[in-house]
Amino acid sequence: QVQLVESGGGLVQAGGSLRLSCTASGSIASINAWGWYRQAPAKQRELVATITGSSSTNYADSVKGRFTISRDNAQNTVYLQMNSLKPEDTAVYYCNADIVRYGGGMFHLWGQGTQVTVSS
Repeated sequence: QVQLVESGGGLVQAGGSLRLSCTASGSIASINAWGWYRQAPAKQRELVATITGSSSTNYADSVKGRFTISRDNAQNTVYLQMNSLKPEDTAVYYCNADIVRYGGGMFHLWGQGTQVTVSS
């Protein structure tokens, strides 16, 4: 069974940094695009950043210049380096991945989420 496991969340003061990781395990041929999303209390889930199979990246305007998404294909892992954190970055952060099966076919999978809390 394929699953995504996130780690790296926690409590940090405003201006601080955190690095989130998300690793895919199970029977995986490859991973196309990865994404990080976040959901704050009483708000809809929103896109934070994406990275394609060719490592092209895209960021929400609210995190540009502060967050960096990267991937390690050998480890089936995606990272989100978050610098200059603000209280409004507080949310549960979710990763997702477009996973390619052995023998063909692709499916979309979400992680369980990791809490990031930024204190003022």
